[in-house]
Amino acid sequence: MAVTDRFARPTGTRQTMTASFLLAGMIVTVGGALLFQYVGGYIPCALCLKERIPYYVGIPIALIAAVTAAGRAPALLTRGLILLIGLIMLYSLYLGVYHAGVEWHFWAGPTDCASVGGANLATGDLLGDLDRIHPPSCDAAAGRFLGISFAGWNAVASAILAAVALRGAFAKGSRLG
Repeated sequence: MAVTDRFARPTGTRQTMTASFLLAGMIVTVGGALLFQYVGGYIPCALCLKERIPYYVGIPIALIAAVTAAGRAPALLTRGLILLIGLIMLYSLYLGVYHAGVEWHFWAGPTDCASVGGANLATGDLLGDLDRIHPPSCDAAAGRFLGISFAGWNAVASAILAAVALRGAFAKGSRLG
């Protein structure tokens, strides 16, 4: 069966579960990063912030995909949205691997790496905040868990989410009941 034929097959429970899993996975991943920042006190570097963008873009798309899959919208729409999430997560995987490589000094990072904001503009003491807040460099991991940095874990999560999305976009649309 040709790829285009597989892409046009009717959707079913599998695509609904895939879109729901992707939505939950992206929320948990970026939510964890936000918790580490706002509860754990880890200040993100410029690459950390860039790594979050695919999640901010992907979450609303996953929500729409879950709704279209559950509502049995046209297969092309649902599968297209899930495929788009897969492509976004592949880009996120690239960002995670790139950042982890910068942390391990495999290659150089961007020159503007330490130019992250973080000042509280509401206090009115911007110059004082700039003196107190020193954002981390992109080539120094804020922490490691099981020997893997946050960027590395983002690459792992992105790879899993991309694989699930790409598989779900072309999988048979099974129906329960």
